[in-house]
Amino acid sequence: MKTLLAHIRILRPLNLIIGAATVIVTASILNKMDQVSVWFTALGVVVFSNAAANVLNDYFDQEIDRINRPNRPLITGDVKSRTALLLAIILFTIGTILSFTLTSTATIIAVAIALPLMIFYSVWFKGMPLIGNIIISFILGLTFLFAGAALGDLKTMIIPAVLAFGLTLVRELIKDIGDIEGDSKVNLKTFPIIAGVKKAWTLTFVFSIIIGIGVVIPYIMGVYNYLYLLFVIIGIEIPLALTVFLTMKSSTITTAKQVAKLLKFSTIAGVLAVWLGSINGI
Repeated sequence: MKTLLAHIRILRPLNLIIGAATVIVTASILNKMDQVSVWFTALGVVVFSNAAANVLNDYFDQEIDRINRPNRPLITGDVKSRTALLLAIILFTIGTILSFTLTSTATIIAVAIALPLMIFYSVWFKGMPLIGNIIISFILGLTFLFAGAALGDLKTMIIPAVLAFGLTLVRELIKDIGDIEGDSKVNLKTFPIIAGVKKAWTLTFVFSIIIGIGVVIPYIMGVYNYLYLLFVIIGIEIPLALTVFLTMKSSTITTAKQVAKLLKFSTIAGVLAVWLGSINGI
């Protein structure tokens, strides 16, 4: 049982649930819930591909995780390195095969854009200042565009994709601050290591202000209803305000780890905000 749970944990179930919810929300926004076979296939592509990327990331991050995340399955020995690599390959293969049953645009996004970026991120770009952060944020935002393309309406999902990109970018930068000890010992060149923790917090402060203003714009423009604003205030604006406050009060590595966990749930709130904000007649 312990081994089974370890193999489930390495997939990062919460991330997969968020990805699956993104596809379902997209189908609901586009009024395509009746196209079950399409959105369910798209959901499969997202879940299998993200699961593969998570496993691959852990495979290449073992030296770092021995310091930053010693409880990860590969570090505890509950999952073997060879098993993890094989699992990642199998999951990527399934996701790729499924993507070819969707529209050509969705297939291009999944196979020609997302797949290479997921692999390149884990192998080469993770430790590059800001580039790694931008890539992972782009991949997260791409989920909305992929789901929209699969269901025949990519354009409508541009705003949610941009919001997801921005919020993820803030969180990824904060995660790098929290991981600076382990990252520096394996010679990664993340932004906090290159520029220093103080400048990294300053950049986080600036990004938080920009995203905090940006997420309200769709409501002001009339794209989403008042439920969007409500969930944005509770789930995004308040956590971002707390991020800004903590940045000014206590710009430490411990603070970064706490804020990163908080912003994880802001991602969920953002998905809910877009979904509820798109309901007509409210």
